[in-house]
Amino acid sequence: MRLTLFAKRSSKSKKVTLQKLRKFNLVAALAMIAQGVAVLVLSNAERGAQPINVDYLAKDTLLSDSAGQTVFASATRHLVDINLAYVVAAFFFLGAGLHLLAATRYQRRYETGLRRGINPVRWWQYTWVVGTMLLAIALVSGVFDYSVLALIFGLNIVVGVSWLLMEKSNQGTKTPNWSFYKLGLFAWLLAWLPIVVHIKGAIVYGDGLPTYVYYVCGSLFVLLGGFLVNTYLQFKKRGSWSSYLYSEQAFIALTLVATAALGWQIFAGVLR
Repeated sequence: MRLTLFAKRSSKSKKVTLQKLRKFNLVAALAMIAQGVAVLVLSNAERGAQPINVDYLAKDTLLSDSAGQTVFASATRHLVDINLAYVVAAFFFLGAGLHLLAATRYQRRYETGLRRGINPVRWWQYTWVVGTMLLAIALVSGVFDYSVLALIFGLNIVVGVSWLLMEKSNQGTKTPNWSFYKLGLFAWLLAWLPIVVHIKGAIVYGDGLPTYVYYVCGSLFVLLGGFLVNTYLQFKKRGSWSSYLYSEQAFIALTLVATAALGWQIFAGVLR
């Protein structure tokens, strides 16, 4: 009898509630603000500068003169330098702001969405926070062309929008339509393609990359892949994921772990 009562109390204590999610959002916001401030204060600004370039075709004067006709060659122009410390702080502060809004000003709208199984706030956060994280990963991997960086961010927007549409299109259905999920998965893999190509190029044609970059890419591929798994289990309603609130709690936890892992690996590798 006592064991039964203990089991019931344990299951109730582990149950995710709207009140627990509000507290979790507040804790996540404070943790991200603290980390963002710490990165800005502790970083070596001179070490974090990364070039943003544009590649284009231009006339090669020497080859054109020797060939007697106009010869075009690939050229690169430096546009601006961007400090990695600001990029890292940006995804911390963006995440903190959205967690804070979910727990305060937009709490009612946020909780209404959670009850319905539709959560635009989650996918706004995914779009901006994970998008900025991918830009940071791309920069440390040697992706400096602004058009490629814009493409990576744009593909991440496709992921967030696709999975929001997945939630909306499967309201009240017992068997989910996976079309939007598959679209998001495809876009997610495409977003990693330029990063993988640049890493391979550095290994095959250059002297490789700093060791920390491989750890960054490997660990974040796994951690960001956790969002895919969480979303899949949410729609499958497997185990604890039968509760939409549980999937939201898992999403917040994944965001905390992934941002911290990326931010402090970049800090240790470049910014300290």
